Amino acid sequence: MTLCANIIIMEQVVEFILQGRRITAHDIGLVKNLIISNPSWNRTRLSKELCVRWDWRRTTGELKDIACRSLLRKLEQLGYIQLPKPIHKVHKNHNPAQRNQVEPVLHSKKPIQSPLKNLYPITVQLVEKGYGLNLFKYFISAYHYLGWSGTVGENLKYMFFDVDQRPLGCLMLGAAAWKVKPRDNYIGWTAEHRIRNLSYVVNNNRFLVLPWVRVPHLASHILGKICKQISRDWQEKYNHPIYLLETFVEKNRFKGTCYKAANWVHVGQTQGRGKQDINNLYLLPIKDIWLYPLDVSFRDKLCT
Repeated sequence: MTLCANIIIMEQVVEFILQGRRITAHDIGLVKNLIISNPSWNRTRLSKELCVRWDWRRTTGELKDIACRSLLRKLEQLGYIQLPKPIHKVHKNHNPAQRNQVEPVLHSKKPIQSPLKNLYPITVQLVEKGYGLNLFKYFISAYHYLGWSGTVGENLKYMFFDVDQRPLGCLMLGAAAWKVKPRDNYIGWTAEHRIRNLSYVVNNNRFLVLPWVRVPHLASHILGKICKQISRDWQEKYNHPIYLLETFVEKNRFKGTCYKAANWVHVGQTQGRGKQDINNLYLLPIKDIWLYPLDVSFRDKLCT
């Protein structure tokens, strides 16, 4: 098995964690019975039925059917179930990278080089649709070294502009990493607390200052503005607060200076392994782990 799951098999009792949910032999039996009893159901119909039976919902009340479909695929990879064939067939010559190609958007590349104060007031705007979203996606796709890979689950996307409404860059936040030892030690939570409360931690997975923008201290200034409004924005969109921000800075590319200047806390480094690296082969870049508490009592709230 290459899929990473915390699996415990004791006296023929199966229990493990997938997609942040504890799965037992009873749950697997339920899935099998639904598949056998309803041969006409597709994967979406199956996942929605399971969400209803498990009462598996977001804090907004919506069914977590996308997470459930991912869970079902992992159960199939582990050999526990056999899912109905997907409705949309994937062609053999399909290139996965093409799914996230972004249409170019016309924009100015005129250099912006000045002291930070000359750009005031700098505004930070949420982007969710229309031209703003297209521009955001293209900037990330064209100028961020990780590119645009789409979004899954809860996320917020921001663009920031100077006094003349010239775009300066982009920042995106989404789901936190499932398990990170230095972060988890810093919080002090148990595995059970992490499973229950991980949605209150958010990852800054993209941060871009456009390459023609050369303004000292701009990045840390933007981080400061985001940290002041992110919890309110998250509460408004997803109906729950967040208590801690995290980010991973590739050690060989960046020093994390802007995070340090914005009072983020450096808590350690990743081990350089992917979640499927069962042979301890250090194939991924080492990353520095930075955290920013949004609430003075974040430990109490994450550990209950």
